[in-house]
Amino acid sequence: MKGFLEDANYSIGLLDEGATLADVIDNCIYEHTHTGKKAFYVGDLGKLVRNNIQWQNVMAPIKPFYPVKCNSTPGVLEILGTLGVGFACSSKSEMALVQDLGISPENIIYTNPCKQASQLKYAAKAGINIMTCDNDTELKKISRNHPNAKLLLHIATEDITADEEMNMKFGTTLKNCRHLMECAKELGVQIVGVKFHVSGSCKDLQTYIHAISDARCVFDMAEEFGFKMNMLDIGGGFTGSELQLEEVNHVIRPLLDVYFPKESGVNVIAEPGCYYVSSAFTLAVNVIAKKTVEYDKLLPSGVEQTRNDDEPVFTYYINDGVYGSFASKLSEKLNTIPEVHKKYKEDEPLFASSLWGPSCDELDQIVENCLLPELSVGDWLIFDNMGSGTLGEQSTFNDYQRPLIYYMMSFSDWDEMQDAGIASDTLMKNFFFVPSCIQLSPEERFSTAA
Repeated sequence: MKGFLEDANYSIGLLDEGATLADVIDNCIYEHTHTGKKAFYVGDLGKLVRNNIQWQNVMAPIKPFYPVKCNSTPGVLEILGTLGVGFACSSKSEMALVQDLGISPENIIYTNPCKQASQLKYAAKAGINIMTCDNDTELKKISRNHPNAKLLLHIATEDITADEEMNMKFGTTLKNCRHLMECAKELGVQIVGVKFHVSGSCKDLQTYIHAISDARCVFDMAEEFGFKMNMLDIGGGFTGSELQLEEVNHVIRPLLDVYFPKESGVNVIAEPGCYYVSSAFTLAVNVIAKKTVEYDKLLPSGVEQTRNDDEPVFTYYINDGVYGSFASKLSEKLNTIPEVHKKYKEDEPLFASSLWGPSCDELDQIVENCLLPELSVGDWLIFDNMGSGTLGEQSTFNDYQRPLIYYMMSFSDWDEMQDAGIASDTLMKNFFFVPSCIQLSPEERFSTAA
């Protein structure tokens, strides 16, 4: 390991037994209220350690390859790299980020289904050979720009639902696999395995059974063409729930034992992204504007009006939105609800409210309708489960600046890393002690670490 990224100025706070993440959030809100009221994240990197232990307990020997696009912040990549997790990259910038951590090319796969020729050349030069492919046009492009590529044929799954029409955009059919193998043979391109992906929203775990059975058919087909297949990628779709992880394992384990037993020499990998990072990050945002609106304009279409006309209805604008931390809201439902930070009485009245980002754009709606106590400009809202799809490439819309990130870890999680022998000296230099009783500003945090 080379250690931390050269341009990453960050540190990780070690919490003593008397401190909690809630204390950290309280401290940060206290400081931001007096200095500028910027949105910020608190990242519990210990959650990554615990999730990795859970993965090893439930899913071993399936090796995780973390999709960098889920959350590419340096603290996440550094911890996961230290834990021995592989990385699934979709761009040159992601490959470069991971390489700067000293990750070997064998632990990196290039998963973008529509690869640019220049990025294929970069991968070839970097020795990143394993990549996915699902059509002959892509196959020919790969053969021209990356002669040492080792392909995983991406096959389609049957988990299509009304909410998940995206699943059929990528992935080829069994019938087309034969055509792709014929093309690969003519072009001299290696095919070494199969990939499929089952969405985390898929409720029918039988989809895994069909997908693994299809993968076995492709492996058998490959023998006819003389390809030596040694890798099966079962994709992502892991939500972070231990129950879901155990349910998936219960379904796939018997099939893997039959179709891809240990003696077959096939390495089974997966791409858990949301699983690792979603619950590890909490976002705090500030109310920057407020107005009263007509109730019928707030309600979603088709919802019957039931309120008293005398009750106020509020629209709040906050200092982060869909052109920042809530970017995933443009393509999917928000999987978290806002929590009011200030204390209020249990019997305090709640009012119909909507939340909007700072851009004043009609797309920048974060929460369409929720019940909140009346808020004031300057109040804080907390969003849990904000670690996935929120901390990737930075938007330049309206001079958006990514919120500060406060990385934390408990002593018990740190001890787990030390006991496992994976706490490197380089990593240790970036930790500092956080007493439970102090108020810690970003400047103090960095000066303490130094």
